[in-house]
Formats: sequence, C-alpha cells, structure tokens
Amino acid sequence: MAETVELLVCVTCRYRDERDPDPAAARPGLLLAEALEGRLPPGVALKRTECLSNCTRGCTVALRGPGNWTYVYGNLAPDQAEVLIDGATRYAAAPQGLIPWRERPEHLRKNCIARIPPLEA
Repeated sequence: MAETVELLVCVTCRYRDERDPDPAAARPGLLLAEALEGRLPPGVALKRTECLSNCTRGCTVALRGPGNWTYVYGNLAPDQAEVLIDGATRYAAAPQGLIPWRERPEHLRKNCIARIPPLEA
C-alpha cells in the first residue's frame, strides 16, 4: 500500500443516553482511541477527532483513504479495539477500501452508519 489510510475515532463520543455524573471522567470514545494507540497495522494511522455527529449511536469511527470509499461505524465500546484493528487491517488491504461484506467483522456489518464514495468518484 503506497498511501496511508486513516482510522478516525471520535474522542467526545458517549454511550447513548449516558448521564455524565463526572464531567472530568474519560469519555468512552477517548478510551477506545487509547486502546487502539500503537496497535494498528502499518499503513493505518489513528486520528483522534471531535464529534462525528452520531451521538445517539455510541462511540463512532470512520475509515478513509485516498481513492477509497469512506465508512462510518457506530455502537462501539472501548473494549472493541480488536474489532477495529481487524477491520482497519482488512480495509487497508482491500482495493478502494471495499471489504467484501461477508469478510467484515460482524460488528462492522451490523453497525455501518454510512458509506461515502471516494472524492474521485
């Protein structure tokens, strides 16, 4: 792979209907990003971002890359780093980021929020 793909993780995400009794407590999205730090395969860069505007569907991430389709996934939890590592590995290896549906981790098959065509399309 010549160019790097990115895994964007919303670090402001909370669980649906979560009441935040301690505003200083770490958000689940931030905990998910921390769980991924240093664990992604070569060619995949972790990018922390704020608000992917999917607040009612838990922790949200996006996978994108030059010439690739972009995928947005939700309903993630901090303990699902392995799902994202697997998905990001497959995404980086797939032409245009198009992982065959049956080859996607189950959570990603069931929790795709959006699929966005490449800018070049």
